[in-house]
Amino acid sequence: MKKLFSWISIISLITLFIHTQPSNAATSSFKLSISQTPSASESIVTLYGTLKPAKSGTEINIQINTDGSWKATRFKTKSTRIGTYKVVALATALDAQVKYRATAYVGKKRIYSNIRSITIQQLPEISSENQEAFIDAMGPGSRIHGADISRWQHPNDKAIDFTTMYNAGMRFVIIKASDTRDDADALALKYLTMDHPAAQAAGIYTGFYHYAILPDTNVPAEITKDAQAQAQKVVWRLASIGGYGEKDLPYALDLENNCVRLSSNRSCAKYASRSAVTLWATTFLAFLKEKTGRTPFLYSYPNFLESAMTRSTELAQYPLWLAQYAIDPADPLAQPGLKVGGCYVHSWTTSNCSSQWIIWQYSSCGIAPKYGVPGSRLDLNVFRGSPNTFLNLTKGSWVPEAMDFLPINEPTQLTVNKLSASTTDKSVTFNVSVIRPNLNPVVTGSVKFVFDKLTPALPKPTQTVLRSASGTWTLALKGVPAGSYQGLVTYTDVSNTHATSSTPAIFTVTQGVEPSPTPVAPSPTPTKKPATDGCAKQIKN
Repeated sequence: MKKLFSWISIISLITLFIHTQPSNAATSSFKLSISQTPSASESIVTLYGTLKPAKSGTEINIQINTDGSWKATRFKTKSTRIGTYKVVALATALDAQVKYRATAYVGKKRIYSNIRSITIQQLPEISSENQEAFIDAMGPGSRIHGADISRWQHPNDKAIDFTTMYNAGMRFVIIKASDTRDDADALALKYLTMDHPAAQAAGIYTGFYHYAILPDTNVPAEITKDAQAQAQKVVWRLASIGGYGEKDLPYALDLENNCVRLSSNRSCAKYASRSAVTLWATTFLAFLKEKTGRTPFLYSYPNFLESAMTRSTELAQYPLWLAQYAIDPADPLAQPGLKVGGCYVHSWTTSNCSSQWIIWQYSSCGIAPKYGVPGSRLDLNVFRGSPNTFLNLTKGSWVPEAMDFLPINEPTQLTVNKLSASTTDKSVTFNVSVIRPNLNPVVTGSVKFVFDKLTPALPKPTQTVLRSASGTWTLALKGVPAGSYQGLVTYTDVSNTHATSSTPAIFTVTQGVEPSPTPVAPSPTPTKKPATDGCAKQIKN
């Protein structure tokens, strides 16, 4: 009797323990949606949905019901870290009426999704769930993740495993498809032919880019002709792969180098002017847009856009693919195009000092094998916007709003807050501020002192400018000879955001103590510079 009582007690405790444990399955939400994309012959069917609570790596199997009973299919996948999943399959039968559901194990219990019915046909039929689930935002910061590739991702002619890339969360890849230089262009064509169909077969959207070398000329007509010739090469390259398909992003112009002539030691001997670079880019992009019916991208980095190009409303109509590293896109407030204490001013700069980018290349140090890429490094990108915005861009629709852009030649007011001038052994200094009509400081530009022709300073003094804050500078003149001088403290802005302004200044310098000659120290023995790690501060996803 005691033994029977003991067994009853044990069984009761076990039963109580089981019923008091939390049930993951009871609180789970498991949804399935279906869509199909027809073609001239067969449809592509996409089964997608969400599993909550989200857990990465949960195996999900698709079941089918055609005769009243549920059977397993060969289709299975795993959930992402945000709980989404997707399976894409080719429907070889037409007019077939079927029911699908998804199944998974949560804890130790099998759960099932809702049931979806669909008739396979040549016209699209989309379930009630949001179509945005087609493209998972699996990148850092819950953005759509992508990569860009070229011959450097094919060491020893090795192929890229795009299925691994897709499973790792990549949803687009931009392929180097053409180059100004013939030898580099031939390699681009070789790997484009390999990568374009392979990426799309894995479910990845594809884009293309052209690496540009600018012409060594200042003649506008010759610059225009060269841009049109290189754009024609792109048109031909697109034609060679059948033109734009439904899973293609527009072509991009890779413009990051304005050196047009090299010296004998391979350093740059001549750079294209800002106006020449801008004319070339606008001509190239306009030609490509007219010929292909798609609005192309422009790829570059912030300092180049600001220092090597002029602001142009024509340029601003093209989507910007912006490169800036060492900023973590997992932070939802992080973005490229900003610098400490101000902003980069270029054609895509917005009224709040940020940049109107659409794709951000945030690292050149992605862990290549993680994405099925041979080698050790991979350029990583995120897309700005919703999946619907992404899909719209594949159709070429992107129009910036007028409020996004900075003013052009906005009036400014310059004030010399303090002037200090004493002896020849000390610098003449000015504390200068420049404001906009709304009394806010200007966001770009610089100041200098222009001597009046009646009181020149010879030899010419050295001018240095230190920026204290936005719109505030300390201007120093070193080596001003004894005498009285007059001139203008002038503010200029090469970006033409703000108009030039100036104010007169008069000062006197008296003779100071002549400095003793500084003894020349013997040159130290040169030491070998340590190797630098180009990925030291970059994001290594």
